Amino acid sequence: MKNEDVAPGRFKDLALDAVDHQALADWWCAALGYERSAMADGSERPQHWPVPIVDRTGNGPLIWINPVLEPKTTKNRMHLDVWGSPDRLVAMGAAQVRAPDQEIDWYVMIDPEGNEFCVFADPKEMA
Repeated sequence: MKNEDVAPGRFKDLALDAVDHQALADWWCAALGYERSAMADGSERPQHWPVPIVDRTGNGPLIWINPVLEPKTTKNRMHLDVWGSPDRLVAMGAAQVRAPDQEIDWYVMIDPEGNEFCVFADPKEMA
């Protein structure tokens, strides 16, 4: 393979910004069944550092929850799509923005800091 045939970049992980990055990391861990990733030496990260969360099963991508000073003010240009239960996510603190209708067959929701994400019915539960 020639060097020019190799893509100049490759996927590494996802990142979400949050004013309260510690709380949002906990929320996404609970929502996705993720857990905080420990430092290589097993120690805790300082509170002001970004928080990496990982899929306990090893199947999902690494997600960084990054601290920012400013609250979210505009629509995300990129968002997460997840399998799940909109009702359970609302009970955890998410809000529904749009329900399935004639144009879409998924739910548009926001996390506690206003980051949009889409929720699709889990195909395992539809079988």
